Order: sequence, then C-alpha cells, then structure tokens
Amino acid sequence: MLTIPGLPQLKRAESHFFSKYAALLDIALRVSDVFVITLVALAVYRLEFGNLEMGIHYTSGLMRTVLVALVVFPAAGLYRSWRGENLLQEIVRLWAAWSGVMVILLAMAWALKTTDAYSRIAAGAWFIATGAVLTLDRMLLRWTLGHIRMRGVDSRRVLLIGSTQAGQRIVAAARSSAWMGLDVLGYISTPYDQVDIAGVAELGDLSELAAKITEYTPDQIWIALPMRAEETIQNVLQLTLDTPTTVRLVPDFFGYELINHHTVSMAGVPVITLRSSRVEGHAGILKAIEDRSIAFLLLVLLGPLMFLLALGVRVSSSGPVFFKQRRHGLGGREFEVLKFRSMWMHSEDQGAVTQAKRNDARVTRFGRFLRSSSLDELPQLINVLRGDMSIVGPRPHAVEHNHHFSEKLRGYMQRHGMKPGITGLAQIKGFRGETDTLDKMASRVECDISYIKHWSLWLDLKIILTTPYVLLKRNNAF
Repeated sequence: MLTIPGLPQLKRAESHFFSKYAALLDIALRVSDVFVITLVALAVYRLEFGNLEMGIHYTSGLMRTVLVALVVFPAAGLYRSWRGENLLQEIVRLWAAWSGVMVILLAMAWALKTTDAYSRIAAGAWFIATGAVLTLDRMLLRWTLGHIRMRGVDSRRVLLIGSTQAGQRIVAAARSSAWMGLDVLGYISTPYDQVDIAGVAELGDLSELAAKITEYTPDQIWIALPMRAEETIQNVLQLTLDTPTTVRLVPDFFGYELINHHTVSMAGVPVITLRSSRVEGHAGILKAIEDRSIAFLLLVLLGPLMFLLALGVRVSSSGPVFFKQRRHGLGGREFEVLKFRSMWMHSEDQGAVTQAKRNDARVTRFGRFLRSSSLDELPQLINVLRGDMSIVGPRPHAVEHNHHFSEKLRGYMQRHGMKPGITGLAQIKGFRGETDTLDKMASRVECDISYIKHWSLWLDLKIILTTPYVLLKRNNAF
C-alpha cells in the first residue's frame, strides 16, 4: 500500500474545542458583552443623573471601556469553548477580566487627570452591575447551549481507547456536565486497561477497531492510555489514518505538569489533539460565508449561461439535464453531487463506476465541450448553497472510487477532513481528469492533504483566481 507524503504532519494539527455552533455562540457572546457594558452604563447614568444626555467625559469613558474590554476579555480566555471548563471557573475568570478592565480605565483616567470628572458612586455601581449582568448572561447562554446539546444538537460521539483512570475521569466529566455535549459510545480494550468504567460498554479490542469505527461512526476518538503505551498509540494512529475523524490523546500522566502547556484541560483532564481539521469554529464560519456568498453571486451572474447549457444538454441527447451521483463529503458522509449530464444514457455493472477516458464513446458531442471546459461542474454551485460542498476543497470522488483507492493508498480518506470543492489545489496543479494510475491519485491526494494543512482565505482566493486560467488550457479533462 502506498503512503501519501505529508500525512505524518497532519497529526500535529491543532484544534480548540469549537464547533460551528460554539463559534456562533462565541460571536454572539462578544456582541452581547458590548451591549451589556453599554446598556448598564446608560441605566446607571439614568438612575444617577435623571437623564441620558451623557457629557463628553462619560461618552469617551464608555467608548474606552468597550475598546479595552474587546482586548482584555479575549486575552483572559473568556471566549474559548466551554466544553472543558465548569461554570465557577468561568465566573472567576470573568470577574478577574472585568476588574482588569476597570484597573486599566482608572490608570488611564489618572494619567489624563480626569478622575474628578466621574461620579464615584455611579462608577462603583456600574462596575458591580455590569459584572453581575455579564455573569447572568453567561449563565443563561451556558444553560441554553447545554439544553441544546442534551437534545443531541452539537454533541460529539466519542469512541474511547482504553479503560484507564484518564478514561474514567473523562467519562465522569461527560456525565456530570451534560452541557459539554460528549456522548461516549463505548471503549476499545487494550493491554493497559486499569479500571472498569461503569455504564460504558466494551466494544472489543484493538483488532476490531476499524470495524467498530465503521459501525459506530464516531465524531472523535479519544486515546486514554499511559505515556509508556507509545507503540499502542502509534498503532491506533495508523489504524485511524484512513478515518476522517478527530483523534485526541487523553494521556494518563497526572502529575507531569511540565508538559501541560501543550494541552487543553478538560474538566481537569489534560487532552492533546493529535489530528483534526484546520477549518473548525470561526474558520469554519468564515469559509461557510465565503462559500455561500461566492456561490450565490456566481449563480446570479451565470444563471443565463447555465440555462443555455441546460437547453443544450436537453436538445443534444435524450435523458435528464442533470447527472446525479453519490459522493463522499465532509467526514466521509455521502451526498448527491449535481453535474450537467455529458454522456449518453447507459448502465454500468453493480458497484462499478468507470472514469471517462480520452475519446470515450459514452460522451456526447455537447458533453465533450462541457467536460473539456469543466462547465458541467456549474450545478455544483447548488451543492455549495446546500452546504454539501465548498467552492474550494478536495474534489469529490465517486463512492466506488473511494472504496477502491482507500485500500491502496494509506491516509486516502484524510482528504475528507474538509468539505469537497468545485475546484482545488490539485486541479490548479494539473491533477485533473482521469487518474488511471495509483501514482496519479497519490499526487492528487497529496495536494488535497497539503490544502487541508495550510488552508487560509488567501489560499482559497489564489486557487479561485487561478482556476479560470487552468480551465482555458483544457488539459486532462475529457
């Protein structure tokens, strides 16, 4: 089996525990903090002075407060994911951050010699009232998020490797804090098991890991093994290399504080992310906005052309305008991709999908034009609006091709760590069209993995701008 270059580096991908829902909540929380600070200030001013006509000192002081809070609050970690922290810890951090904001404001007022311009009673009341409302706001949002997660929305299905003390603690944390949204499916037994985890089913041993991943489709795999189990940890990473699933290490090394700065603490348990997608949380929201904005704009601009192409397909041959096929998307989940039909209606053997070749007799004359220009891909803009695809990403392959190549290329399925795209790094590098050899597919997948590792909005823009030039060359598309 070939190994795709660059895959070992994928293990070092970092991840905060942000899902797209938690990232949206994070944005809402930042906005609500500004509103709370401002509205409480207005309310206190109204109670103290009987009107809302703030003077220049109070107006400028309020603006400074908002700006300082926007710097101090993120630096104090107030907007990180709640999956790994209890409510009391967050409230303590909130009051420490809000006190820090007030200390900075007092220092600024002292430096500007404006301390006498403010009412001390109003300032004290504002400090206490704002902190109290910010606390209530977070308690309400946390309760809302927990209620949503207890209903199964934004929850994470976790497969545990090892019945150890670390595994026991992470299960206990998941049970006592349902708002964390962790659903432990069961555990895979290992030679390092130490305890029995009550209420968690043993799903088999390491020899059955691949089958259990297929059966239970976990969102995350948590390795709860001691540091001396390096060989077993490496074995698990190799067994999960073709699984587009986040892999985290819950090392059983309590007391080894010297390496805690490389971990995330989750309910007191140190957790290291070994493999995950780069496009999560806020990055995922940015990419989703990018995708849908561009897709909507292109559909509006190219609507008349797509109508003419659809008419050309209908007139040139009998059959439907659109060709639909099952493809693997994000996380290996299947979806139905749309293309303009470019071939004569025909049937294939069960479970077989034959790639188009040069001078393929199945391709219609109009279809040959569509395929060489890649205009047959335009309906995939609808897939982007549906959320199945991105504008830029690894190209979606037929399900049958994925089954075939995943058995021959180690790490092949890691390309499903992001949504598939209409165009991608592999396409602008010249790896379009038929992949009639294993080396060609390996080169394409290597580009896909590189894109996932180095994703940025700038890289997407570069690929989008380069794509028309590549299409004009009409290489490898038939």
